[in-house]
Amino acid sequence: MNQEIERRRTFAIISHPDAGKTTLTEKLLLFGGQIQVAGAVKNNKIKKTATSDWMEIEKQRGISVTTSVMEFDYAGFKVNILDTPGHQDFAEDTFRTLTAVDSAIIVVDGAKGVEAQTRKLMTVCRMRKTPVIIFINKMDREGKDPFDLLDELEEELQIKVRPLSWPINQGARFKGVYNIYEQRLNLFTPDKQKVTEKIAVDIQSHALEEQVGERDAQKLRDDLELVDGVYPEFDKQTYLDAEVAPVFFGSALNNFGVQELLDCFVQIAPCPRPTQAEERDVQPDEPKFTGFIFKITANIDPNHRSCIAFCKVCSGRFVRNAPYLHVRQAKTVRFSSPTQFMAQRKETIDEAWPGDIVGLPDNGIFKIGDTLTEGEPLHFRGLPSFSPEMFKYLENADPMKTKQLEKGVNQLMDEGVAQLFIHQFNGRKLIGTVGQLQFEVIQYRLENEYGAKCRWEPASLYKACWIESDDEAQLEAFKKRKYQYMARDREGRDVFLADSAYVLTMAQQDFEHIRFHFTSEF
Repeated sequence: MNQEIERRRTFAIISHPDAGKTTLTEKLLLFGGQIQVAGAVKNNKIKKTATSDWMEIEKQRGISVTTSVMEFDYAGFKVNILDTPGHQDFAEDTFRTLTAVDSAIIVVDGAKGVEAQTRKLMTVCRMRKTPVIIFINKMDREGKDPFDLLDELEEELQIKVRPLSWPINQGARFKGVYNIYEQRLNLFTPDKQKVTEKIAVDIQSHALEEQVGERDAQKLRDDLELVDGVYPEFDKQTYLDAEVAPVFFGSALNNFGVQELLDCFVQIAPCPRPTQAEERDVQPDEPKFTGFIFKITANIDPNHRSCIAFCKVCSGRFVRNAPYLHVRQAKTVRFSSPTQFMAQRKETIDEAWPGDIVGLPDNGIFKIGDTLTEGEPLHFRGLPSFSPEMFKYLENADPMKTKQLEKGVNQLMDEGVAQLFIHQFNGRKLIGTVGQLQFEVIQYRLENEYGAKCRWEPASLYKACWIESDDEAQLEAFKKRKYQYMARDREGRDVFLADSAYVLTMAQQDFEHIRFHFTSEF
């Protein structure tokens, strides 16, 4: 069992939109031998789309809308990648994914440097003490000086850095990357779709000048001297303690620097770590199985209309057809066809180990945050829904398709893309999200996946918050006075819909004994 745990590497790829996460994922799959030819996110000449962007809407817009899970074997290790959406409208999905991984790779655009969304995601990694590796992408375009980029990373992300590879020039003159971690230079021929042969060159010999020219050879030697002078030796423990972030340079599109990143990553990245439950800490090498659901996806296969719940194995060994306890429902469940993923393609497996992500067929029994165990009542926390800030009323545009609309809305809400509230004053359905783009995705998926048409009507609200109180009388008084602004969520909990920041502050002052919650975990 310990051998299986030692060889697992489960990580998420995170960044600001358009820094190149999906392209990097595609190249990692290429080196892992999972695909023979890499697809592109947006390219008129390359017709194959990226493997991890499998939804219709992702192919059309060239953005990732949902986290996809992929796994492959590399150099004796079992690698599980989660490619997350960068767009802030889907940040909730990304935050939840970070609870299921042991480390993260942050992708930074070499020309733009650190951007807003990257800062937010780094804050989450800091809170959870998740070790991070930084990949500076797009070195084949003109960008900032590498030393300036390193200073910016330290300042903006509040973490010490140590470069483990170094670019030879950049932009049109970009020649490749020197691998500091293994102290050798590998030169590739740039190729966007295949793995090419590499030439090993000794950095002190004259062969370097022949390969990259005199100026670049001298500059590389000077830069490396400076790097060793400025930055302390790389120490694996400081990386695992999330104090230092190793930095790699490259161009994911041209395959430069990707293999250096992967080779070093499997060597130094942490294997599955203990998971904290409310009751106690769960160690990965415990004999009994435990796991939690961190994501649900509807319609992975459009022909079957099925939902899949993604379960992260925290401890023990997951076995097909074995009886497990569904803690929230206090029921025993068995799974005859658990699957493992390659984005949308999936295959049935007989067992899984800590760190693996298993797809379980879901016929409506799971919610995000549910726990599965061999009988012990455990609860894993840290998978909240945030209080939405954008609201629209959902109206049925085709009365003949009422049933399809209802099914579609329920399945999409289970995914945690958005939240559904029933207004108590007029009984209308209100959808709340954290970003505008979510409404377009819901409308598009309802029509394409469920054959139901909906239209949105504006609702001018400021925020929704969950309320509770030990003082029953005051809670009743509040609900009576705010009758027009009360709603219920799908669990039947009371939700207060404030139409402005002022109204919310006044309500908090007038009713001292009522607690207002802005995430669903309380």
